[in-house]
Amino acid sequence: MNTRLSCIAAALVLAAFPAGAQTPAQQYLEQHAGKGPMQGTLWGVSAVDAQGKTLASLNADTRMVPASNLKLVTTGAALHAFGPDHRFRTGIGYTGSIGEDGTLEGDVYILGGGDPTLGARDSIAYKPDALFWKWKTLLKEAGIQRIHGRIVGDGSAWEGHLENASWNYDDLGTYYGAGTDALCFYQNTVDLQVAATTEGQPVSARQTYPETPWMHFTNYGITGPAGSGNSLYLFTTDLAPYAELRGSFALDRKPKTEHFANKFGALTCAGYFWKNLKETGWEVSGGYAYKDRSGYLCGPDFLPDKKAETPVRLGHTESARLRDIVRITNERSDNFYAESLLRAMGEAATGNACYDSCLVAIRDVLQDLGLPEDGLHQADGSGLSRSNALSARWMTDFLRAMQKSPAFPAFLSSLPTPGEGTLQSIRITGGERIRMKSGSMGGVLCYSGYILDPEGRPAVTFSILTNHATASPAQVRSVLTGLLLTLMP
Repeated sequence: MNTRLSCIAAALVLAAFPAGAQTPAQQYLEQHAGKGPMQGTLWGVSAVDAQGKTLASLNADTRMVPASNLKLVTTGAALHAFGPDHRFRTGIGYTGSIGEDGTLEGDVYILGGGDPTLGARDSIAYKPDALFWKWKTLLKEAGIQRIHGRIVGDGSAWEGHLENASWNYDDLGTYYGAGTDALCFYQNTVDLQVAATTEGQPVSARQTYPETPWMHFTNYGITGPAGSGNSLYLFTTDLAPYAELRGSFALDRKPKTEHFANKFGALTCAGYFWKNLKETGWEVSGGYAYKDRSGYLCGPDFLPDKKAETPVRLGHTESARLRDIVRITNERSDNFYAESLLRAMGEAATGNACYDSCLVAIRDVLQDLGLPEDGLHQADGSGLSRSNALSARWMTDFLRAMQKSPAFPAFLSSLPTPGEGTLQSIRITGGERIRMKSGSMGGVLCYSGYILDPEGRPAVTFSILTNHATASPAQVRSVLTGLLLTLMP
């Protein structure tokens, strides 16, 4: 930015506050706007005290890309809509008939209800064997002892595509762009153990968990020269069981486990339940399958078989409480959980889990909280889309409105403090009184949340958004951390 533009940026800061009324935070903005690491950076700031008095303001009404700060909207809306103690249900059912000897002449269905934790690594989730034991108990209680049919994974309760249409193409094969469905497994991801070999030669890549034997996997990943980094991506689609590993992995990098997208969560879930049944002595003669979008059953050969039937429901298992799912979502900035919550809201509010319907559900919550839609343009639930846009003032208005929600205690406790989760690299004196969510992607770094008083009540509500930064994230983070210090009451 040239000197003239820097002067204009400083003048905009001065215009926000008369000189005699400037707070320490506003003075800090004046000192850093358009200078040093903030040169060439679009900066939006809004901070108010408990009474709504402005403490800092800069480009507060300019809509900017919030990255994962958008998860505040998604998780807050989900808690308000469902309640903190809501649990998602996964049903078990069957088709056909049960003989007197306990033989089911028909199929067992796993009926997805939006539980994003099925088979997940998190402590709040049932381990797969414990989950399968519960499902087998439901079968036994119905008198089923053997199955002359298949195990069917049914995620059809949610309409629409797995991913948001505005996500970047190279994100779709990553763990953070996996996409969600009503029935998932292991957060719809697969783990690959990758290692460098010889420069210019294919990398070593071995799938470890979960097994997806139906996938046609091609390794086009190349071992790059030392210092060239890691650009491995797994390109995959739910249209066909094909995946290609592309990109490079530097010669000097240590072997590691990479997490990539699995577009067939329902089939994976059915396959692992089938495997568990077989390993624990159950007879299952028909293998496993999933219900495709046209309503047909498809096995690992992906050839449509018979039309799916409506099963008799035997019972269900439940997820962890929503408050616990939200806590992990915000602390770890988990895209998969955030997208699952958004789609669950759409299904509950409109009977349709397509993204357009999900945004209707968000609008309904905002109206209930008394917030206008002006200042927010939402495309997804996680913030992965660069089509998302909101203003710093709108975000502070949302965070203040959440304080009036019955779900606010759960929402507040879900936000990490500096040194936790995605805030690991931040160290602030008195930081234990800060509860905030970070958001970052290329050229974007954002922090929004609360600074608490000694009694644990929000004393300051703030949103700090930066876009188009060219300085390193560490340099920008240092400036934003300094601003947070000036806001400490």
